Amino acid sequence: MLDQHLVVLLVKLAVAASLASIMVRFGGFKRMLMREERTLEQRLKLALGFAVMFGSGVAIRVVTPTGYEAVDLGLEASMLAGMVGGYVAGLASGILISIPAMANAEFLSMPLFAAAGVLGGLLRDCAPDPDEIWRFSPFFDLSVFRFFRKRHDRRRTAFQLFLLLVVVFGEFLRWSLEEIFGTKAIFGLHPGGPQPHPLMIVAVYITTLFAITLPLKIWNNARNETKLETQARLLGEARLQALTSQINPHFLFNTLNSVSSLIRTNPDQARAVVYKLSNILRKLLRTSESFSPLRDELALIEDYMAIEMVRFGDKLRFVKEVDPETLDRLAPSMILQPLVENSIKHGLAGKVEGGMVRIGSRLAGGRLILLVEDDGAGIPEARLATLLEQGIGVSNVNERLKVLFGNDYRMTIDSRPGGGTRTEIEVPELAPAPQQTAPTRA
Repeated sequence: MLDQHLVVLLVKLAVAASLASIMVRFGGFKRMLMREERTLEQRLKLALGFAVMFGSGVAIRVVTPTGYEAVDLGLEASMLAGMVGGYVAGLASGILISIPAMANAEFLSMPLFAAAGVLGGLLRDCAPDPDEIWRFSPFFDLSVFRFFRKRHDRRRTAFQLFLLLVVVFGEFLRWSLEEIFGTKAIFGLHPGGPQPHPLMIVAVYITTLFAITLPLKIWNNARNETKLETQARLLGEARLQALTSQINPHFLFNTLNSVSSLIRTNPDQARAVVYKLSNILRKLLRTSESFSPLRDELALIEDYMAIEMVRFGDKLRFVKEVDPETLDRLAPSMILQPLVENSIKHGLAGKVEGGMVRIGSRLAGGRLILLVEDDGAGIPEARLATLLEQGIGVSNVNERLKVLFGNDYRMTIDSRPGGGTRTEIEVPELAPAPQQTAPTRA
């Protein structure tokens, strides 16, 4: 008999863990766990979710009284609902979960479950920190040890002890009601007989503690995973914005010097250079846009090259070999400018006769292929091997591609001293979202 009762208690823990795992697979419930403040409607929805999952267990136990006693987690679920969602969620959950038991003439179930839900809400309000609920542990010896440590926050430790005592009190209240009014008025997994084994009594209380702890830990793991995913996404966006906003200050200084000279000799051209520079700076300020149509990127490159041609004159030539079908495809913002800047600064600036920068684009097998090529000084082989990690402009581009596409991209650099440099980027083909047509007025 003792062994059979222990098996039932173990099955109860397995059911608690299983139901908690099933619930966290629902996106709505998972999003609800991430909220600390909820509207009345959200609290009622949370209560309904608890009622459906845990109330079903009570109904199964009522329909099959001799076979599935371990699936009844009504008390624990009501308290969990209060701890997670507050008074309203706890009270509503307790009432709804108890309906199958009330239909079975277990008339003390509703007041007990409702009280447990309110107790859970009380625990939530008493927590020194909203996350303290999720740190609940049934190992009271560790909490006591922490309480007497001088450097530990005793308020938090005291709350953990208080939480444990409230859960124990909830089980004690159920046991007391069963002893006073009998098993027909309230259901519990307490050992029968005039003198139950002390270990069995301890086992019942431990089971209740773990039946509350396991769902909390499972749901907290889901919360932590969601937080980590959100933090990783925000970190990626921050890194991308930082990388996108970079522009070589030497280009800015050289452009301003050119404008300063042109103001005296050619004011119209000075105004044109300032206009093109403003277009480039305006593009840099749009750091929230990770992608833009390729035609916009090419327009920026044209402005950039127009400014550089003012400095270099006829020595600098610019060639475009762009497939018209690629113009509306999305490309990473500011992905070409650093490569073109490298071609001019490191490839062509030192050549007396100047040179050419060529930009190309094409589609192949669902991929967008971008090309930046020059006929400049080239890159030594020893430096070429580490260029993706150490080159400032190139590593910037490579890092941004990695943030945006993971491993689903390719970037190759071919070069030889005196033979120029060819950089090719291959990314997934992304079509821009269709623009919504503004409604016409009658």
